Amino acid sequence: MVKLRLQRFGTKKKPFYRVVAADSKKPRDGRYLEIVGVYDPTKEPTYVNIDQEKTLKWLRSGAQPTDTVRSLLSKAGIIRQFVAEKSNK
Repeated sequence: MVKLRLQRFGTKKKPFYRVVAADSKKPRDGRYLEIVGVYDPTKEPTYVNIDQEKTLKWLRSGAQPTDTVRSLLSKAGIIRQFVAEKSNK
């Protein structure tokens, strides 16, 4: 099963994350299939950059976002667009 989840980078107490599509059986910071965005909670305001097309491609193919990634996608409006696409079919 493919999940959209965060992959941690940075140093101790200064994290930043990549939003990646990865096999759910792989470790958190292990191998991934594709990078779909970046999230940096240490910046003011919080920096979020998610590639909408790549993310929608993975969601259409059945990838499940984790709770945190779902929240980021929701704030970016990607979840709303995905649900609208599904209801139009």
